[in-house]
Amino acid sequence: MNYIIEFFGLSPQYTILGKVFSVTAILETVAIILGIILGTAVIVAGSSMFFAKIKNRLSTLQKSIVGNVLFICLGIYLALCPLAGYHEGILTLLCINAVAAMGLSLLTGFTGIFSLGHAGFLALGAYTAAILTLRHGVHWFSAVMAGGVVAMISAWVIGALTLKLVGDYFAIVSIGFGEVIKLVLENWQSFTRGARGIPGITTFTTRHVAVGFFTVMGLLMFNLIYSKHGREFKAVRDDMIAASMMGCNTFRTKTLSLMLSAFYCGVAGALLAGFTSFIQPSIFDMKKSTELTSLVVFGGLGSMSGTLIAASIITLITEIFRDISQYRMLIYGLVLVLIMVLRSEGILGNREMWELSTRRKAVKK
Repeated sequence: MNYIIEFFGLSPQYTILGKVFSVTAILETVAIILGIILGTAVIVAGSSMFFAKIKNRLSTLQKSIVGNVLFICLGIYLALCPLAGYHEGILTLLCINAVAAMGLSLLTGFTGIFSLGHAGFLALGAYTAAILTLRHGVHWFSAVMAGGVVAMISAWVIGALTLKLVGDYFAIVSIGFGEVIKLVLENWQSFTRGARGIPGITTFTTRHVAVGFFTVMGLLMFNLIYSKHGREFKAVRDDMIAASMMGCNTFRTKTLSLMLSAFYCGVAGALLAGFTSFIQPSIFDMKKSTELTSLVVFGGLGSMSGTLIAASIITLITEIFRDISQYRMLIYGLVLVLIMVLRSEGILGNREMWELSTRRKAVKK
């Protein structure tokens, strides 16, 4: 990096907007991020070309096995790529955000239920894991799973009361749910320490733990959306009345989608608690719910791989511009506006990445 600075005649440090930036640190961050993106792109593009060539030669089961193996290879690559310190933390946070985004994508993108309160499920998972590990000495893995289960049970209760609502009404209810959870956490001083938060949480979410959860839960999610239940989710999203007439129990399907979505967010919240070692109610506010929703819309409603790409892009943007935090959300908003203007259906629309080659061939014909 010093050779590049000397070659181009750059100064080691620059002052922008009152902040001092190290050129070496910026170049190292950009190089590592580009390495991760290029490595991931090569794996995904190679798998897309591979599927395009063998799609007519393999059975559905064989395609599923090949896809699972390739996704595991992606997980192994993320776990073994040479990273350390700050850059390893970025990858860990990216995997946590991706798990939460997959959960919301299942509900909003594949079932057609718009939610603006999923930060409440993140909070339930985070506080459950923190309290169990700190006060009761529960092993971190059991605490993470308990966080997901608590979020899933709360989703079942909310779903039983509200999922008969359609359209924007459930979105309004979800906002209320998220705010209720936040207010309970702020005011239950004896149990949650209120606005002071819970410090000293055991740091159990390492890079390998986060990548492991991302890989396993990603495999389960992609297999789910291509299963019978996944087809039911899409049927409810496209036409609830037609799905009901075909024998689909729409209320049960929506409840299952909400519960699985909450479980993913609960696990992500528990992993976040183990990563930051400190949580407080203000972390899980309306802004956090909006960020999750923007990831799903940014990637494309009905595209799980698009959601993962969006989670990667947004996480990297917010981390790269952390030093100018007062302008970071401005840049974040500008990126969202540009993608909505230039590609209103999101990055991948309603297609998965490996289906793009098939779509191009169909258009040519």
